Amino acid sequence: MQLSTKHLLGIKYITRDDINLILDTAVQFKEVINRPIKKVPSLRDVTVANLFFENSTRTRISFELAEKRLSADTVNFSASSSSVKKGETLLDTVNNILSMKVDMVVMRHPAPGAHVFLARHIDANIINAGDGTHEHPTQALLDAYSMREAVGDLEGKNVAIFGDILHSRVALSNIFCLRKLGANVKVCGPPTLIPRHIGSLGIGVSHNLKETLEWCDIANVLRIQLERQDIKYIPSLREYAQYFGINKKVLDGLKKDIVIMHPGPINRGVELTSDVADSRQSIILQQVENGVAVRMAVLYLLAEQRKT
Repeated sequence: MQLSTKHLLGIKYITRDDINLILDTAVQFKEVINRPIKKVPSLRDVTVANLFFENSTRTRISFELAEKRLSADTVNFSASSSSVKKGETLLDTVNNILSMKVDMVVMRHPAPGAHVFLARHIDANIINAGDGTHEHPTQALLDAYSMREAVGDLEGKNVAIFGDILHSRVALSNIFCLRKLGANVKVCGPPTLIPRHIGSLGIGVSHNLKETLEWCDIANVLRIQLERQDIKYIPSLREYAQYFGINKKVLDGLKKDIVIMHPGPINRGVELTSDVADSRQSIILQQVENGVAVRMAVLYLLAEQRKT
């Protein structure tokens, strides 16, 4: 089987079969990264450019590690120390890098749709590592992989996404991915942090933490993104933690065990207390490990697409 597309621009643009192919391929790569010799020659002679126009630690390191595990040659580019500061356009930057014979581009960019624009103009596989508050497809894929490991097939499972839905690219990609895999999805948070028409995506909306926790099998908890908030959306972090923070007392009061997830970094004591983040119900560290395997799968499958 092959992917139906030569790019990963967003979950919105891929099919359920594509998602399952990526997740199934990631299973094989997870076995690879747990072996004594963690490298395979799958991407030998393939050059990947990592272009990060926004700060990133986990995603950038995860992609770099995935590329090295596949034996790819990598070029790392940071906008803060580049000609972008001198006014160079996105297209000029990428064309200059492509003139170095780059095959694939992994990019994070603050402008929604930047990857779609690039895909129309350059002949390289484009992987979206986050575009503004729009999408973050590989995070959604590694989340789905981690959920599948924890609870099995996601068809009919109840997944709740908590927190700052308005400013989160993770939330949107998760919603698209989970809906395509047949899960029931609900978002929960203060009214000011939930987009007005998000229910039109076929999901539930709640402002009640306890009710939503009772409903769900999996709680994917998002960070309050203060750096993206141009006005005050909540009175204070302390008040947010009081009404929407998940602590051990809340968790122990539920009638069942649920899976706790978080894409990181965690504001400990705000959306999750440490005793929840580090509890046996948490799969946060598994998400980090799975991120490398899922990104290896994406890079490998897009490289295979390139051969046809």
